[in-house]
Amino acid sequence: MKQILFTLVFLTTITTVSAQQNLDELLASGVEDAQTFTQQYITPGAEGLLWNTTSGWMQGAKVKKVLGFEFSVMGSATLIKDEQKSFTFNNSDYNNLELQNGNASQEVATAFGENNPDVLVVTTVENEFGFEEEVEIVLPQGLGSENISFLPTAFLQARLGVFKATEVKVRYFPKIEYEDIKTGLVGIAVQHEISQWFPGSDVLPIRVSALVSYTNTSGEYDFTDEGVIEGENQRFELTQNSYTVEAQVSTKLPIINFYGGLGYVTGTSEFDILGTYRFRDATPIFGGEESITDPFSIENDISGVRATLGLKLNLGFFGLHADYNIADYNTVSAGVHFGI
Repeated sequence: MKQILFTLVFLTTITTVSAQQNLDELLASGVEDAQTFTQQYITPGAEGLLWNTTSGWMQGAKVKKVLGFEFSVMGSATLIKDEQKSFTFNNSDYNNLELQNGNASQEVATAFGENNPDVLVVTTVENEFGFEEEVEIVLPQGLGSENISFLPTAFLQARLGVFKATEVKVRYFPKIEYEDIKTGLVGIAVQHEISQWFPGSDVLPIRVSALVSYTNTSGEYDFTDEGVIEGENQRFELTQNSYTVEAQVSTKLPIINFYGGLGYVTGTSEFDILGTYRFRDATPIFGGEESITDPFSIENDISGVRATLGLKLNLGFFGLHADYNIADYNTVSAGVHFGI
């Protein structure tokens, strides 16, 4: 249960407890090698999550009337492409890591993939007696090892009409804690129906809106009590901030409406490995320190255009919507909403 929750709720950049153990073991090869591997391993997960959490802000160009309110339960699933499931591990990219099977390079799993069978790498350390010895490390698995081919998220969203043709939206996933895992999401957006300014807007068969949004996603996993390497306050922290500017067009039909949009998304992700790590019985040959504090951070940025096609069903105070977002990471969003 903990592994699945860590996969689906804790942002899916590191996917199982075994992945945690493998990643901190990699510090035995030295900080530079561990950072090189982690960068390639988590990048698809970090980027996919940024694209995921920026989707679903608009379900049509129509905005709520003043003090009109709507509450939604939303879900999104980012579809994982084959090229996002693996990367090439090259021995030449590392100071003190190489494939155990003797190959110079090999495709290995990202946070979205699977190593089947397990992939082993070896590193050279200095043991407690001052002699060099080789240590084998199993590379971490990804979502593929859980037979999951998409990146899911879920959150609550509310809309409120604040003045003519303008509404404010709030997105929220409560800061929950399960065992050693904490995660949460919050976002805000403003949408304005610009077609009201068009000549003859009352007789036009469509509406046009513009939206700007901000989303923050954060998570923490404290594995001090489970770490392979001794130390204190050992944890992963992930912080993501993303922004969207979007224009959308939708029909004016009474029950079923179609909508489409074009937007620009930008975002940043910071993944930190924090805490103190002590190497008592084996010291890295490269790096050579017996203790490391806050080893490194991984940063990722995204930016690009996204197109959206969707359908919304209105049945009085109740409704449904679904849309497909086309971007570097394609995402399907759906939700159920209640409001007036």
